[in-house]
Amino acid sequence: MARQLTVVLSLAVLASVPGHARAADSYPRTIVAAAKAVDGATTVTSTVTIKVNRLMEPSRRDRVINGLKANGYQGFMDALRPLPAVGSIATQSNEVLLRYAWETEVEGKTRLIVVSDKPLFFLSGDSSKAKAGFELTVVELIFDAKGGATGTMAGAARVKPAPDTGIVLQDYAAAPVQLTVAAGK
Repeated sequence: MARQLTVVLSLAVLASVPGHARAADSYPRTIVAAAKAVDGATTVTSTVTIKVNRLMEPSRRDRVINGLKANGYQGFMDALRPLPAVGSIATQSNEVLLRYAWETEVEGKTRLIVVSDKPLFFLSGDSSKAKAGFELTVVELIFDAKGGATGTMAGAARVKPAPDTGIVLQDYAAAPVQLTVAAGK
């Protein structure tokens, strides 16, 4: 009985920790987003499919965040690369595996961040910038109460620590792609 009480109390504490992942029972999940990229007078639209099999374990997330805080972008990459895949991000022509998937609540909405340790695409004509350490694909989606979402995707990016949410985009090789998910998708 004491062991059961300890487990229940531990779960209650974890559920109350800010930034702790919630709604893990809603995975696996497939998200189909309309993607729109604008570069000057050129607009490109496509579809992006994000498959999240599960959120990452809190201990692995902590290891990646601590690597970022202690050793910057390279520390993040060193901690991220050996992690098992938790999903994928795909376009019609390319797919990368997710190593990071974390959900938090922000202003009453659900924020999902997914990261791959490989770039999904380079939109910039300057391939030298793409080779200079822009190795991540980063997607941030904010879901409303009806299940619709808006967000961004950087196909070749770097991250930096965020005090309250884990990670945020630091820089990207080309302007982020705008994503829209219809409610109920």
